[in-house]
Amino acid sequence: MRRKIYFGWVWGMALAVILWTNATWAADITIAAASDLNLAFKEFVPLFEKKSGETLSISFGSSGNFYAQILNGAPFDLFFSADINYPSKLEEAGVADPGTLHQYALGRIVIWVPKDSPIDVKNLGMKALLEPSVKKIAIANPNHAPYGMAAVEAMNHFKIYESVKEKLVLGENVSQAAQFVESGAADLGIIALSLALGPTLKERGLYWEVPEVAHQPLKQGVVVLKKGKNPKGARDFLLFLQGAEHLGEIWIYNGARAAA
Repeated sequence: MRRKIYFGWVWGMALAVILWTNATWAADITIAAASDLNLAFKEFVPLFEKKSGETLSISFGSSGNFYAQILNGAPFDLFFSADINYPSKLEEAGVADPGTLHQYALGRIVIWVPKDSPIDVKNLGMKALLEPSVKKIAIANPNHAPYGMAAVEAMNHFKIYESVKEKLVLGENVSQAAQFVESGAADLGIIALSLALGPTLKERGLYWEVPEVAHQPLKQGVVVLKKGKNPKGARDFLLFLQGAEHLGEIWIYNGARAAA
């Protein structure tokens, strides 16, 4: 499994180089974003592009991988991370513009199964992972994906990790983990609530929301990066998202409570 993870990480780095090159030539603003933002950005990006006249190129992936790539000189303008600690460390390292760090959402995790699954996830909760029919459990890679880290923390909280760790199937990010279980490559998955609420998975599955006390809060943060080519455009996009209606919708996409 470690070998697969290693090669996946190397391939991810190589692919990122290609994406950076293409994005630099094709777009006005380049963004590295946690994969759970895919649905929200599909709505907000066209609105911003129409309003500003600028084009955005967005690479979705795991926050830990993006953090490593940015430290190695990836020329993104903005970094939206599923774990605010990554952009905070970039700010401390002098890679990000001081004062631009901002928490944009609070992520939640759920156990998701297809609607035709025999597993009664809503009543079983975390015990669903212990069902004899469950052979494979999809999560994001906890070595670099915050949602994967939260999944492992939750399993440890409920004292079942040791019993199920050999069943884990690791996605490079939480979106890939969701694809594994949606496609049938895994029997259930621990994924982002934002993905479970999206139009595709909402229609095709059921979920149980993991209690907040089971893992560290998934505080999500964004920061403007110094190596970017368009700092003004990056700040304009942030200001656009920080408008009351858009910021509120991003919180909803990520499963935050209205009182947050």
